[in-house]
Amino acid sequence: MIDTVNHLQQLVVQATADKKAFDILVLDLRKRSDLTDFFVICSGNSRMQVQAIADSVLDEIYQSSHKMSSVEGYSSGNWVVLDLVDVVVHIFQKDVRVQYDLERLWGDVPVIRVTCQESY
Repeated sequence: MIDTVNHLQQLVVQATADKKAFDILVLDLRKRSDLTDFFVICSGNSRMQVQAIADSVLDEIYQSSHKMSSVEGYSSGNWVVLDLVDVVVHIFQKDVRVQYDLERLWGDVPVIRVTCQESY
């Protein structure tokens, strides 16, 4: 189970990085939430980039054995949430991310900061 979740998390991070997402963070919620194991949070510069990042993740999910639960916010492109059950992906336009500040709300969980050079 954990290997599957780690694979999913890595797949998501790589798919976001492939579309030049920035400030990619992985929040480990395994000890804090029964709803999901990880949040992947990232930013894009525009509606179009946010949607492209979401499309990249969706493409990877559909080509894998992982399951998609729901997609929210895609049409507005300000904050797209992809619920992959064990991983929830939050893709923000940078100003919207600052406004909602999920990192602060979940400030007591382990955080993994992903650098652009990092690849899985």
